[in-house]
Amino acid sequence: MSVLMRHKFSSGVLALALSALVLSGCTPPQTSKQSEAASVSQSKIENPAPFGWSLPEISAAVQSGELSSSELVAAYLARIEAVDRAGPQLQSILTLNLDAMNQAKALDAELVAGNSRGPLHGIPILVKDNIETRDPMPTTAGSTALQNNLNHRDAPLIANLREAGAVILGKTNLSQWANFRSNASISGWSALGGQTRNPHILDRSPCGSSAGSGVAVAAFLTSGAIGTETNGSISCPSARNGIVGFKPTVGLVSQRLIIPISSTQDTAGPMTLSVEGAALMLDGMTGRSGEQSFTRLLKKSALDGKRIGVLRFAQGKIPAIQDRFEKALLVLEEAGAVLIDIDTYEPPKSFWDDSFAVLQWEFKETLNAYLAGTSEQVKTRSLAELIAFNQVEREIEQSLFDQDVFEMSEARTGLDDPEYLKALNLVLTATRQDGIDRILGENQLDLLVAPTGAPAFLIDPVFGDGFPGGNTGGGWMAAIAGYPHLTVPMGSISALPVGISFMGAAGQDAEVLAAGYAYEIRSAKRVIPQFLPSADAVPSVQKAFMRRPRPASE
Repeated sequence: MSVLMRHKFSSGVLALALSALVLSGCTPPQTSKQSEAASVSQSKIENPAPFGWSLPEISAAVQSGELSSSELVAAYLARIEAVDRAGPQLQSILTLNLDAMNQAKALDAELVAGNSRGPLHGIPILVKDNIETRDPMPTTAGSTALQNNLNHRDAPLIANLREAGAVILGKTNLSQWANFRSNASISGWSALGGQTRNPHILDRSPCGSSAGSGVAVAAFLTSGAIGTETNGSISCPSARNGIVGFKPTVGLVSQRLIIPISSTQDTAGPMTLSVEGAALMLDGMTGRSGEQSFTRLLKKSALDGKRIGVLRFAQGKIPAIQDRFEKALLVLEEAGAVLIDIDTYEPPKSFWDDSFAVLQWEFKETLNAYLAGTSEQVKTRSLAELIAFNQVEREIEQSLFDQDVFEMSEARTGLDDPEYLKALNLVLTATRQDGIDRILGENQLDLLVAPTGAPAFLIDPVFGDGFPGGNTGGGWMAAIAGYPHLTVPMGSISALPVGISFMGAAGQDAEVLAAGYAYEIRSAKRVIPQFLPSADAVPSVQKAFMRRPRPASE
């Protein structure tokens, strides 16, 4: 157990520490299993719990009685007020659960009575606001059209977390409609929540669509958060905010009562400060326990003797990314991995058009089905009605960008269309049999690695999202295939975090998590947010930007 856990802190003491934490962002070191990861500790700065502690550390403190769930909830609520609402105004959280404190007190009473539900007992969790919970909070996807979408029901993953003892702290902001409304969208913006900001450099994008979940975890506003991904919506905000994010094999986590995009790609996943924390959350989300739990399968030796494919075609052309990636590969080798370069992969010519078309077909079908099952208070009950609503509420809903993706999706036919079935077969074959499965099989590989992506780009309300750095990252293969993908911090570039991706075949969730864990405890590359206003404030950049005095003439 961390030295910092030896003292119990009241919520009052926690709140008093906020003013210093808001600006400094200083935290205790990241750790995973304490017996295996003591070497991760680098910082000597001791701060009050729970800010900066990984989920396993917080869990240990709750289980031992050194922190209570109600103290945790009070502390996070105070920090949310100081950092998310005021201070840097990150705007990562849309709604707070008015029942969170009651939940926490009830769980505290259970623990005092000797009944522990497990490692998530009393742990506050934030949930992306496209996932239903029975708490007094609507599920909105960030749109005013769904601000009354209060159905009083738990998505199965939330029911599992609740049964495991988690406290639902609130709902996080997101890229509106999970970034599937417009080709000119702005990641992290929603009509209800405004623009979410990256806590490392505030004018940089948090990426999306699980922007609020990524920012809230990075800024220490929660012990963990739930994101959802169709293609990059967990991995991108996790890497660009400097945290761990895991996209499971599609189907491992139930998709029910989640506002959908794609029946073949959608999944929820955990976003935390550590791989072990992600495994604990995934156990809770899926109801796994015992010897086959994802947490029990984490091992320091997980990389020893493993053949790892290095996706050179996905490493991009940014020298600084390549430098961090090469250093990460050295860590893998030191852990016993055998690295095999994979230099080329070319999807079919029509791949990108077909993959986008598949999402449009599936979005129309699945969204219409979801809206039809909402409460009578929701008046927009189809995609066509949403499009009409956005026209009427144009000043609010379309103040920054249009709804061309909605309109393209509405023009699609049903899922029995031969063109849909043909496109779906092409993209699945390209990423599965002819993609990840073939690369793994032909090279006798266990897993694949690549950089997750480039550092965060600027928030641009004029032209929308831009992705400088070109084709950096291979997570799209795992996303479209429906295969597991984990991103873990691998350092920073000018104070902006970057991540390394671990990917595997369908059902290799435990292996992917274990490999990321074995890397993480040796690398310790998590970056602490500094809440800088812009890249100009990075000390090295600031120094370079200063005019140097000319030498005096002789």
